[in-house]
This record gives sequence, C-alpha cells and structure tokens, in this order.
Amino acid sequence: QVQLVESGGGLVQPGGALRLSCAASGRIFSIGAMGWYRQAPGKQRELVAVTTSGGSTNYADSVKGRFTISRDNAKNTVYLQMNSAKPEDTAVYYCNANVRAGGRLSWDDYWGQGTQVTVSS
Repeated sequence: QVQLVESGGGLVQPGGALRLSCAASGRIFSIGAMGWYRQAPGKQRELVAVTTSGGSTNYADSVKGRFTISRDNAKNTVYLQMNSAKPEDTAVYYCNANVRAGGRLSWDDYWGQGTQVTVSS
C-alpha cells in the first residue's frame, strides 16, 4: 500500500555534507510523524531525528547542531541534511513514517530499504 524510498547516501569526507531524501508513495490518506534512524555494523538501530506533520523536530544528542530534518508535505518527502559529518555517522540510514493508508482507519509504521552513508577520508 505504502512505500518509502531513500536516496542520497554515499561517501563523504569528515567535515563534509550530505543530504538524504525519502519519498513516500502509494495509497496514502495522511502522514503523521516522519523520522530517520541509523544502524552501524554491530550496533543497535537508533533514532537520529523526527519531525511532526507540522514541522516540529527532535534530534539525538549526537547529531544536534549538525543535522537538520525537514519535510515537504506536498511531495510526501522527508529530508536529512547532514553537515559536519563524522566517522561515527557511518551507518545504514532508514526512513520511517507513520501513515494512515487510504481505506484504513489505523495508523501504521512504514520503513524504507535503507541507504548507506560512509564518512571516511
């Protein structure tokens, strides 16, 4: 019913910048909160940033001041601007969205397939 597709991952040098995008498509009635999570090798998946449908935001302490999450509701898209990248930011980044699908009464979580971000010189 609903698909999330991430893009924009890749290799970036320490101190560099990268922007991730995640577009939702399918039978969407409404989208609530959207967020970015990441999982490094051998580590637990962790929340990076979230944004509400109205645009308010929250960040993990480790990325606060460096990353910015934003959304374009007309495009059903959420972005993660990554500045001042650090090697410890290296991970697979996953998009998440809380969606009410068309024809359904409930809200459900959907996940993207993930995009690799590598911070290295």
